[in-house]
Amino acid sequence: MGCICTKHRFGHKDFEALASQTCFNAGEVEALYVLFKKLSSCLVDDGLISKEELQLGLLQSRKKRSLFTDRMFHLFDLKHDGVIEFQEFVHSLSVFHPSAPREEKALFAFQLYDIWQTGFIGRREVEELILALLKESDLILPWDAVDAIIDKTFQEADGKRDGKIDLEEWREFAAKNPSILKNMTIPYLKDITTSFPSFEVQSDVEDDTHLS
Repeated sequence: MGCICTKHRFGHKDFEALASQTCFNAGEVEALYVLFKKLSSCLVDDGLISKEELQLGLLQSRKKRSLFTDRMFHLFDLKHDGVIEFQEFVHSLSVFHPSAPREEKALFAFQLYDIWQTGFIGRREVEELILALLKESDLILPWDAVDAIIDKTFQEADGKRDGKIDLEEWREFAAKNPSILKNMTIPYLKDITTSFPSFEVQSDVEDDTHLS
């Protein structure tokens, strides 16, 4: 199916077409359209979600800079043109649907943590991510605790012992540690209605021995 123009007035056939490509049904896509219109008009009513508007949706703040939001925006912006269109919004959120395959969730999480987009996750990237999530969650951990989390992650995930985690190693690591992908599921995306209240992706850091 070709790209649907962002300024096009979406109808039931458009919702059905997007539903056929994602984990949503047509009614759920329509509910997401209501949410999309709300987000895309909270700063500028142009039918597109900017990074600032996504930040408002994720963090309820336009001032708080977030590595997590930056990475989410990069992955949602499938065309990499600086804005998120409705189709991109639906396709990206589909990964967070409870029914989405774990393989899709694992790949999205890997891309999220591959901050420097090198095709692997390095120790510095894990460190930067953990420190960013701690800051965003207003949590404080001593450095030796952060270092222990990083060591534990690489001890279990870096099977080749080359100081980096590639996609194959990440998939194996996630399969052995299901909690790694727990934030890749938004329960409310299942059977949502047009009254779906808000879009918030959890980025909490919990007391765990693994990257979370």
